[in-house]
Amino acid sequence: MRYALKFAYDGSQFEGYARQPDFYTTEGHIIWAMKKQKIIESVEESKFASSSRTDKGVSAAGNVLAITTDFRKDAILKALNPIMEGIVFYAIAEVPEGYNPRHARQRTYRYILQKNQCPEIDKLKATSELFLEEQDFKYFSKTDDRHEITRLKLDSIELIEEGQYIIVEIKAHRFLWQLVRRLVSFMLAVANGEVSEEKVKEMLNGTVQILASPKPMPPENLILMDVKFKFDFEELAGEGFSFNKLQNKAILRAGVMGQIVERV
Repeated sequence: MRYALKFAYDGSQFEGYARQPDFYTTEGHIIWAMKKQKIIESVEESKFASSSRTDKGVSAAGNVLAITTDFRKDAILKALNPIMEGIVFYAIAEVPEGYNPRHARQRTYRYILQKNQCPEIDKLKATSELFLEEQDFKYFSKTDDRHEITRLKLDSIELIEEGQYIIVEIKAHRFLWQLVRRLVSFMLAVANGEVSEEKVKEMLNGTVQILASPKPMPPENLILMDVKFKFDFEELAGEGFSFNKLQNKAILRAGVMGQIVERV
């Protein structure tokens, strides 16, 4: 049978998502765990495939992978989570044999900003509207593939105020490499008066003469929130690993840094 599995992970625990020899990656750790628990014998035989490959430091709340296995459906998550570190599987769905998780209906990313990075949120909202129509984002992504299609349409960009944070939520059918991190960087640059709206428009329509080039935002604040398909997942609560320990560690670390900042 072929199954789609939904899972979350803390990107700071790994050296990127995609499996690589001699590197501790999210995908590599998952494959190790599946082989250890006899869920799969090999990547090739199981037709192992991932929906989205996030960069080093990027986390996920809802990535998806697919495997073909004879392992019991109701036992897969129970077998995986107890031996996972920094990863939790929480939903599963039976899918057709030819299913490829790369072919999603929509992906949702969130980038977390502190409010002091952009005091005027209205300007940030106005800047986000520049990117909403179908446009060519080749100057807002990193790609070394000359055949990659860089024209796409973002479904939405929403700004959510939550405490001391501004959450930039972007939805689209597909994304280019570093697109979210670069868009947020340009949104801040325009809102803070460092880059003009006219320059962004020139970059989007391909008439730019001199590129504006603020660096992409750091990957640690980016989260792949969800990947949607034409089917629903069966969510299974309490199936093993919890992120509570990692969350408490992060809160304590923030407290330590707060004490240092107050002292110096």
